[in-house]
Amino acid sequence: MQQALYTIANLVYSNLDTFEMLARIHDVVGKLTYAENFLVALYDDARDVMAFAYYADADGATPSYREEELHASDYPNSLTFAVLHGGRSLLGSSVALRKQLGLARDYSLGPECVDWLGVPMIEGDCVRGAVAVQSYDENRRYSEDDRNLLTFVAQHILSAVTRKQAHEELELKVLRRTAELADINSALREEVTERQHAQRLQAAMFRITELASERGSIDEFYSGVHGVVGELLNARNFFISLISEDRNELSFPYFVDERDLPLSVRRMTNGITEWVLRHRKPLLATETDIRSLMDAGEMVMFGTLPKCWLGVPSLLDEHAVGAMVVQSYDAESDYGPAEQEILQFASFHIATALERKRIQEGLRQAHADLERRVEERTEELKLANEDLYKQIAVRKQAESQLMHEAFHDGLTGLPNRAALLLRLQELLLRYRDDRQRLFAVLFLDLDRFKVVNDSVGHLLGDELLVEAAERITRCIRKPNSVARLGGDEFTVLLEDIDSVEDACRVANDLLATLVDPIRLGDKEIYTSASIGIALSHPRYTRPEELLRDADVAMYRAKAHGRQRFELFDDALRQEALNVLDLESDMRRALTRDEFEPYLQPIVQLADGRVLGYEALLRWRHHSRGLLLPEDFLAVAEESGNVEQIDWLLYEKVCKSIASLDNNQAYVSINVSARHFRSPNLVANLLDMLKAYRIPNWRVRIEVTEGALLQEPAQASATILKLRDAGILTSLDDFGTGYSSLSYLHSFPLHALKIDRSFVAELKSDLSGSSAAVVRAILALAGSLNLEVVAEGIETTSQCQALMKLECSIGQGYLFAHPRPAIEMNAVT
Repeated sequence: MQQALYTIANLVYSNLDTFEMLARIHDVVGKLTYAENFLVALYDDARDVMAFAYYADADGATPSYREEELHASDYPNSLTFAVLHGGRSLLGSSVALRKQLGLARDYSLGPECVDWLGVPMIEGDCVRGAVAVQSYDENRRYSEDDRNLLTFVAQHILSAVTRKQAHEELELKVLRRTAELADINSALREEVTERQHAQRLQAAMFRITELASERGSIDEFYSGVHGVVGELLNARNFFISLISEDRNELSFPYFVDERDLPLSVRRMTNGITEWVLRHRKPLLATETDIRSLMDAGEMVMFGTLPKCWLGVPSLLDEHAVGAMVVQSYDAESDYGPAEQEILQFASFHIATALERKRIQEGLRQAHADLERRVEERTEELKLANEDLYKQIAVRKQAESQLMHEAFHDGLTGLPNRAALLLRLQELLLRYRDDRQRLFAVLFLDLDRFKVVNDSVGHLLGDELLVEAAERITRCIRKPNSVARLGGDEFTVLLEDIDSVEDACRVANDLLATLVDPIRLGDKEIYTSASIGIALSHPRYTRPEELLRDADVAMYRAKAHGRQRFELFDDALRQEALNVLDLESDMRRALTRDEFEPYLQPIVQLADGRVLGYEALLRWRHHSRGLLLPEDFLAVAEESGNVEQIDWLLYEKVCKSIASLDNNQAYVSINVSARHFRSPNLVANLLDMLKAYRIPNWRVRIEVTEGALLQEPAQASATILKLRDAGILTSLDDFGTGYSSLSYLHSFPLHALKIDRSFVAELKSDLSGSSAAVVRAILALAGSLNLEVVAEGIETTSQCQALMKLECSIGQGYLFAHPRPAIEMNAVT
């Protein structure tokens, strides 16, 4: 069976056409189970129709492909449509299945079968088809193993059909492109023919120009013009006439005619030639046209009446100096605009020899341009044909390249996520059959890669990834494999390991190989990696589950200091589930309004007078009770819910300020580092205060040192905008971070809040290091003219020590515990 499954998987990626591939799959399935009656149906859920891509029946007929589409409305009792509509497999006799599904007997669907098995082909959430086998023999029935086999076959058939459809679409595009190029080829050939005709016409006209320029008698010129014109049109009857200088006589220096004798000179009359000269425009007339003009008295005809007559004037400076005429006595030979144009050109050269010289050069240039364009077009046609041949030649190469790119990373050349998931699926199936064949997934992430990318640029960052990929690959031996998931994430797949120690040893080798510096250009970059390991286990059914758990273990390695590896175990699994549950509860809590502010007074230490309050976040969880920020704030930051929680808290604080009896007290709200970087923080906060009619001075904000140092310039600008609007800013938990004058003086802060860890260690006699730290903080604040508030005051001795150190403001359990804002209506 294992060999058969591999054979089916290989057939999916073969070059066979769809029908032949399905026929071979049919042969393979037939060796594992009874499949004399075997069909593959493709389904269009939008139109609710199916067609049989492969149909084989035990009646002896050759397996076939049926293009006919079957509509579900025509076959309401079809078991195949029942599988397609239900999206689940069916197994049993046709009678039992119809009874189970409430279907009626339909004789058009064929005889009853003893056993029928059909499974759907599913892509995502959509059913794309079904595969079915049936038996008419009591001794041949199907089992759950047959159902599983057919389910596996169905999914590979779906993959193959999808791939074949993509292949056919590519071939169709190539055919369309071939047809387009053929049309272009045909058009170019026609254009070349037209250009060649134009070239011949241009050559003739050029010859006329040459004749006008050559040294020779005028008679030779006229004869030469006649010869050139005769090559382009019927000029068996041709003459040239000229007007005398006094414009009283008309001479015929050149006259050739099949019927009439040559003319010499005559007085200007109203003959047909004189009509052309008088009107100074060409005349193209048939025998009928000439008779009409003669009947109208506009002209007379000398000589034999032709079937077609064409005459053009020879013009010089808008004056007619002569005419050129051709005529035909044959009804089959007539003239048109093209012949008229040729004759006009020749006549023009007779009219002005001087102008001909100028035009001669122009014609030569035009001829050269025409030849160049023809050559360019010819070359374009040649290139187009060569391109077509190349496209056809590389089609198979393109298909192979597409297949490679689909399963490999473009930067490193390693297998990608798709290839990894396929291999993981194979290993899971193998492990399911043999639990002794252990394997492991190592999820590797380069530490601080973003810093490298931001500092030296993405180009060198890519070089770092390529070098890291090569080092990782050198550590791994076949059949183990390396894949790149994207960014700086790699996976190592270890096959047939003996125990988890094998995976740990490989992880240590990987960490060691990445310790040495990597040279990028003129820089040496030091990098390291965090690795998470997930070992094969019966609970895994999908490749994505293994990757997920290895990823979780990798993040645990990063949290524990980086450059190390962690194993995924039940504790990590439970922790991940707890975080997931907490995040889900948090999203529901936002809709249930479970977050609320608690207020703790900030007092004058000398007399206990309330100066303001700090709004502290609490979550009234529906099952776990009241949660403090440290129980959920980290999850809120990672999930991106912290801003929404903040604004919900701020709005409740604004509602409660109006109910406080002390109308001179302010309320401090904490702003998370993520929220503080928001460009809309100031505007949105001012809009909220305006909406609730709260004076700006009654609200202050508290931020941590980390929020200031992540984006110092932006942080300083934000604090300045708030101060200009009347909202003061305090630095919370001071003393636990940098606590440096070098950065503190650059922010327009109003107050420092001494962290409770220093207050807790204070003694009444001011001995110990905590008193020295508090004294230093007070001195630093004094030099910067900053107000100081001590947090976490719980005993009278702590309060007295602070007053001895000249700290005048504080908060803590000694004065009051935090209480819900709705209860704070008379705290002073």
